[in-house]
Amino acid sequence: MTDRDKEKDVIDNDLYEEIDEEEMYELVQEEKRKALRKAQEKKEKGNERHFPKWMFYLIAIMMVAALLPSTFSIPAFDFLVTSAKLSTNEEIKDYKESVVAVEAGESRGTGFSIDSKGTVITNHHVIEEEKRIAVSFQHSGLHEAKVVKEFPEVDLAVLEVEGNDFPHLTLAEATTFEKDEKFSFIGNPLSFTGVANEGTIIEYADLNGWSKPVLMLDAPIYRGNSGSPVINQDGEVIAVVFATIRHDDYGRVGVAVPIDYYYDQSDSPLPE
Repeated sequence: MTDRDKEKDVIDNDLYEEIDEEEMYELVQEEKRKALRKAQEKKEKGNERHFPKWMFYLIAIMMVAALLPSTFSIPAFDFLVTSAKLSTNEEIKDYKESVVAVEAGESRGTGFSIDSKGTVITNHHVIEEEKRIAVSFQHSGLHEAKVVKEFPEVDLAVLEVEGNDFPHLTLAEATTFEKDEKFSFIGNPLSFTGVANEGTIIEYADLNGWSKPVLMLDAPIYRGNSGSPVINQDGEVIAVVFATIRHDDYGRVGVAVPIDYYYDQSDSPLPE
């Protein structure tokens, strides 16, 4: 039996979530405030030593982790620590400007702009059957959006946002990768917005009900990451996160739609 044949598990379109998101958000916010207060007190006492902002977040998250019962998963906090570090990277900062939060009724997910005209790719299950859809850019805020193309067979949808001069990511001409190749991704997991993280590409996998293989990802993917762009080392989007599965060999992993399928379904021209 090949590795691709072994993946015949139930897909989790809502993505994996191990802890209560509201509780985690409140705990992190409270400990972040405590850490910042302590830093301010030290500064007022004459300690002028400078620490980067992400270090305060790191301290806060570690304090929260120490308060949690051992039954909670500590790796659930790792993505916040990693995001804080990655957010000091200029390339990641640029990528974040093109990644949006997508709100459609009770559904919340992620999307990303692919041109200056406000064309946004997200997952079909994020916006399915919803009439009122809004997307939020990091700098320009909330915008109304409408669905212009739907590809439910590969869980992709294309939105159109009114406006112009939007920041955008570059699509790769094809989904190419090496096994264990590193990638970055940005999304809105749990109650957070614009969280950057990283992972590695495992290999292709076959899903029940899908006629084409998808990418398996070793990465911290949570509810809200649906629609997150998988960005390679060249800064190009090669896939779109849409779910998690439990694999016989790799355990809980993320899965992503290769960007090739967007071209196949939409008849869109390759990027210049």
